[in-house]
Amino acid sequence: MEKKTAQPRERNKEKSKQRFLDAVGTILETKGFAALKVNDIAATAGLDKKLIYNYFGGTEQLIEAYISSKDFWSNVSMEALPSGITDGGLDILKRIFTSQFDAVQEDKELQKILLWGITEKRVSLQKIAALREEIGEQLLTTIIDPHFGTEARAFRAAAALMVSGIYYLNLYTDINAKTFGGIDLTTEEGRQDIKSAIEMMLDLLYSRSKSNL
Repeated sequence: MEKKTAQPRERNKEKSKQRFLDAVGTILETKGFAALKVNDIAATAGLDKKLIYNYFGGTEQLIEAYISSKDFWSNVSMEALPSGITDGGLDILKRIFTSQFDAVQEDKELQKILLWGITEKRVSLQKIAALREEIGEQLLTTIIDPHFGTEARAFRAAAALMVSGIYYLNLYTDINAKTFGGIDLTTEEGRQDIKSAIEMMLDLLYSRSKSNL
């Protein structure tokens, strides 16, 4: 007689966890932050609320897992970056920044999270903000700072403006307007203009650093 494996149970557990994560997204999208209560999440998922504690440890941890799964920077993997980088991270940053621009525009749940992050003080949001900083710090200290040397802090400031601008343009044009600076960000042409500008600014910053070497 063959032994039964734990695989079916593990698959069911993973499916149930995903249903809870999906429920958080549904509530966030349709009802907003205030409705993220344990009973509402369980009802939306169609599962016993006790499973939230069994699988995640509690509602706050479930929300943290959901935010982490959606957040762009939390899912940037240093291990996935190519080895032998010789351009100081220029190509990597072009790809990351333009991908971030698209990701925020495409994911309405991520937009809700970003708005939530600047309107409410919450442990799960603070942890995600710290994780973003940790990932960014790894990228900066191991690849970018060595390239810029004494100008590393100036580049960090410029990068901060670019990343925050990427967030803002998507949030602003999604809620109150179509255009910014005369560029229609609801069109592919307008969005490509912004991505081209991101690459141009990075090229200028990197070329400036070379001229000062």
